[in-house]
Amino acid sequence: MKPLVIRSAIVASLGGLIFGFDTAVISGTTESLKEVFHLDDAGLGWTVGIALLGTILGALIAGKPADKFGRKPTLFAIGILYVIGALGTALTSNLVAFDIFRFLGGIGVGAASVCAPIYTAEVSPPAVRGRLVGLVQFNIVFGILLAYLSNYIIVSTMSADVAWRWMFGVMALPAAIFLALLFTVPETPRWLMSVGRDAEGEEVARRLATTDAEADQVIHDIHSALNAAENAPNVPFFTRGHTKVILLAFTIAMFNQLSGINAVLYYAPEVMRQAGAATNTAFLMSVGVGAMNLVATMAALTVIDKIGRRKLMLVGSIGYIISLGFLSWVMFYYAGHYDATSSWLVLAGLMVFIAAHAFGQGAVIWVFISEIFPNRIRGRGQALGSLTHWVFAWITSTAFPAVIALLGSGVAFGIFAVCMVAQLIWVIKVMPETKGVPLEEMEHKLGLVHDPNDVGGPSTPVMH
Repeated sequence: MKPLVIRSAIVASLGGLIFGFDTAVISGTTESLKEVFHLDDAGLGWTVGIALLGTILGALIAGKPADKFGRKPTLFAIGILYVIGALGTALTSNLVAFDIFRFLGGIGVGAASVCAPIYTAEVSPPAVRGRLVGLVQFNIVFGILLAYLSNYIIVSTMSADVAWRWMFGVMALPAAIFLALLFTVPETPRWLMSVGRDAEGEEVARRLATTDAEADQVIHDIHSALNAAENAPNVPFFTRGHTKVILLAFTIAMFNQLSGINAVLYYAPEVMRQAGAATNTAFLMSVGVGAMNLVATMAALTVIDKIGRRKLMLVGSIGYIISLGFLSWVMFYYAGHYDATSSWLVLAGLMVFIAAHAFGQGAVIWVFISEIFPNRIRGRGQALGSLTHWVFAWITSTAFPAVIALLGSGVAFGIFAVCMVAQLIWVIKVMPETKGVPLEEMEHKLGLVHDPNDVGGPSTPVMH
């Protein structure tokens, strides 16, 4: 494997690191945000969730610029949004302005969830594509760990009135590094050839390939796929011929968030404080959760191209059910008299939960969604999956504080556990294996067909 392949995958996956940092950094600021902006539980849920509204918009619109202007320019725009969001939230003292900057940063997160996996998939050989696309997920969880660690260091060394500002502001540094490194990687050969820049695309393909024979095969596969798409009847995205992959992407993204993962990441210190941990201890426990997330993700990435996506999802689903059921029991059993024992039990449950997520959904979702869509609609398909993911993330994360206040933590974790039973059934009955299948052959494996009733003009990369 060429160093350029590795470098390109790593640089694109840095977008995932900032994605993860932005996801978890809010967890250390919730109490300060309540005090500074005078928020109740519903207001806190809205302020936390406003970034997710941005991710929904980012996921919705990212497919079009990724297909029209290229993967690399879109990633560059994402980096700029990250910098603006980080500095804006750190410096403002106005709630409306704070929410606007959170929203802008969220657009970057949502767009990154679409573009980073597409870019990595399109520069990766099929044999290692799962691991390289999985670098995005690795950097997401590494970013989460860095956010928890940064929050712990800041809360331990700074006064509360400025600590929350630094928690948000430090994200500008990795965002700036991401922007600088983007200048060192190429555009993907698939995109270049899809817009008629064949010479450039073939040159990049040869730079990425290990041998001339491999480069010739990649170029042949891309040309064949593009010719097939050009000669195929133009169909809108939402057509019967695409129903199977649309439902697969929608379902895996929906279940990803019905596990409660983003709610847990956003409110982890608060959950552990509620369970009896002191403030600094709760922040330190969050670092442990982030470390477990990273270790389990690394383990999953070593086997995702060996044992496949489906088996990882089976293991993860079972782990979800066990850990969420246990957390629900702890919250019911200790309700009203939480102590040190209950806080450590909650930490143990969260450790198993985060490991189950990292080994299953966390490692699989972006790889799976980037693989199942045909070349002609991959950008829009990735956008659909990410949009679904972030809509459900917004619903669960915004509602989580209010659900806990009204019904209790035991009920909240119980609801998530029931949803994961449904996911397990879906994995067993419906989910296909995509391990090792070249992107150009995926639609044949999945049995996709063009709907003869949806014939039109030349295919265009726009969201229908």
